[in-house]
Amino acid sequence: MTLNRTYPDEPAGEFPRPPRTITDREDREIEIRVAEPDDRDALVEMYSAFDPSDRAQGIPPVKEYAIDNWLDTVLAEDCLNVIAWDGEDAVGHAMLVPDNEDAHELAIFVLHTYQGAGIGTGLLKTLLGHAQREGIETVWLTVERWNEPAIELYKKVGFEICGTESFEIEMSIRLH
Repeated sequence: MTLNRTYPDEPAGEFPRPPRTITDREDREIEIRVAEPDDRDALVEMYSAFDPSDRAQGIPPVKEYAIDNWLDTVLAEDCLNVIAWDGEDAVGHAMLVPDNEDAHELAIFVLHTYQGAGIGTGLLKTLLGHAQREGIETVWLTVERWNEPAIELYKKVGFEICGTESFEIEMSIRLH
């Protein structure tokens, strides 16, 4: 975490608010909505099926008890969460977790079999719309520098590079 993180001077445009439905590139109707307390079991199931090669920076955790403990943190009342649903199956999850600097850190996960279909883009934009509605001003994230698809996605929605570490790039966006 960068103590002197910078944010763009101008806020990004408006983002769509949840709930919403998108049609992905595989013609699946994907519902994106704010996480509810009874969604927890579906998230545990999604993260238990998560491809180990898609894990970054130690998250999501691998073991079910660790997933459950991690969800305690990211589903806390001061966090924002949206989930992408294919029917009754959680297939993606994006979250904003407050930091100690009046900003929020973003993390997003899409099951491997649903990647590349536009779900991550829809999930990200919907989370940022939820954040705008809730009055969140600034958001940041870190991404591994080799993860070009993610970096391009973040740039496409308005994130800018604000720092680099040896293996990671830090990006930020202003919402208000």
